[in-house]
Amino acid sequence: MSVDTPEGVGNRIRRLLPSRATDIGVVLVLPGLVLFSLFMLFPIAFLVYLSITDMSRAGDVIGIFQGEASIVWFANYLELFTDGEFWNSIGVTWLYVGVSLGLKLVLTLVIAILLTHDRVAGKRYMRTLVIVPMGFPPIFVITIWRAIFSPAKFGPFNRLVSAYNDVVIGLTELVDTIAFFLALRAPELLLVDVPVNWTGGRWAAFFGYVVTETWLAYPFMVIIVVSALQDVPMELHDAAKVDGAGYLNRLRHVTIPAIKGPLVFASILTAATSFQNFLIPWVFNKGGPGRSNELLLVYGYREARVFNEYAMSSAIMVVAIGFIGLFMWLAVKKTNLADGV
Repeated sequence: MSVDTPEGVGNRIRRLLPSRATDIGVVLVLPGLVLFSLFMLFPIAFLVYLSITDMSRAGDVIGIFQGEASIVWFANYLELFTDGEFWNSIGVTWLYVGVSLGLKLVLTLVIAILLTHDRVAGKRYMRTLVIVPMGFPPIFVITIWRAIFSPAKFGPFNRLVSAYNDVVIGLTELVDTIAFFLALRAPELLLVDVPVNWTGGRWAAFFGYVVTETWLAYPFMVIIVVSALQDVPMELHDAAKVDGAGYLNRLRHVTIPAIKGPLVFASILTAATSFQNFLIPWVFNKGGPGRSNELLLVYGYREARVFNEYAMSSAIMVVAIGFIGLFMWLAVKKTNLADGV
């Protein structure tokens, strides 16, 4: 019996290994591709498959493989696109994404500029405070905001609204005292009826959603924008000052263009996250009042868990994935975010 020498074993191993660089690359990437397929592509493919069946219960998933559920092809999608609740959910979701993104952009720019301004003291400690919201579990934060927006008369936000009414009335009385001949009264248009039913009114609840979403998401955007602002060359600002540009002109023509890439990147990510939001409307009032504020994921969840329409819910989630994918693709393409990558 022959015994392989160490050199012989080494040669045999080398023959088994890939010989070209491309082959080695494929071997190294293959485990990641398999894991990606298992954890990403397979669930999506299975979701698409469920959406073309007539599954109505969670147990029917097993029944599909036993022939107890049948293929209905695009019947679920046709029913979905003719459902008024679906289009209401789509409209509310996009409105929620747009309003919350606009508010986050304004708040982020204001805070980031303050945290990088030369005349602001204690910037290092303030930056630490800004990221504190990221350390709390979202369900905890949402529950706290739900309590802040309590519809009770002495709820925190209702107390704030009452204080606002008092300020408006006080200013009106002050002006009336000075100019007594005018006989002024506080304009009803500027006053708010208290208590506000923050969870029972459609737009009041929507306002609560947006405020909570903004508070949860702004730290992420602030971190990115602060980093971008620190990389803006001071020479650009100095040149603009020499040309006589004021602060607002420098902000518009120097600062914003210089941080456009990171700002767009943060906006795309937070907008996609807002589109997928479920916890905020569900914890606040389950997308109410009624079904008027159902975001798309709440709509899909209710179809599955409340109405036992699992196939329809799968169709809704497939549409949601399509919308998110289309939005991400258009946003990256139209903003040239991928240039040079």
